[in-house]
Amino acid sequence: MGKDKLRRFRENLTFECFVQPEFDEVFHRDHPLKGNWNRDFFRNDNPIVLELGCGKGEYTVALAQRDPQRNYIGIDIKGARMWRGAKTATDRRMHNVGFLRTRIEFIDALFAENEVSEIWITFPDPQLKTRRAKKRLTSPLYLACYARLLRPDGWINLKTDSKHLYAYTGEVIRHYGLTCEVSEPDIYGSGFADEVLSVKTAYETRFLEMGLPITYTRFALGGRHEFPWFDWEEDDKEEKDNEAERQLR
Repeated sequence: MGKDKLRRFRENLTFECFVQPEFDEVFHRDHPLKGNWNRDFFRNDNPIVLELGCGKGEYTVALAQRDPQRNYIGIDIKGARMWRGAKTATDRRMHNVGFLRTRIEFIDALFAENEVSEIWITFPDPQLKTRRAKKRLTSPLYLACYARLLRPDGWINLKTDSKHLYAYTGEVIRHYGLTCEVSEPDIYGSGFADEVLSVKTAYETRFLEMGLPITYTRFALGGRHEFPWFDWEEDDKEEKDNEAERQLR
């Protein structure tokens, strides 16, 4: 492991905005912050927004800067990447930003029922292999988890370059009869991208340079809590994403 990465790991622990639970604090048990983020971490009653797979935290920081009346928490397992966002928030003295280093599978142990107002999912691994479909962050498995954390009027936002994940999420919404406010296959080509959607992560910048369209979906669970598994026929196709386009560039 490089010295710079080790330095970042150490520095993360000095940031007040950075939370790194031990494994035994979240495995089959509730973390002390569960249900207490407003009281013990942010020390206000403002709504909480999560960014899942936040990477370097570009979206978390940008959203928090634009909307100081809401609290934003970036979640990822890559501590060296998250260092960038945590350092930026610290240097700017942003009090409505937090970074949580943990696996997304453990968020149920960290957030209580109705504690979260909104979720952002920005450029996650699309998990193209059918056997890994359950790991897609818009799969029924994760929706059931989000349903426990989200308020009844909460929204889920997905921004991705993956055509397959975009189409899969659309099928999930259709299959369960969920409310879909936006389903846009090319936010820049159509001119749909506003100030918030124009915030670019490092991955997004790379995908745009490759000429790949960026998609955006915004949907709500509408109070639904049960999401029985279903198989999607498009997962049987040999090519599931933009492989040909990527290889040409």
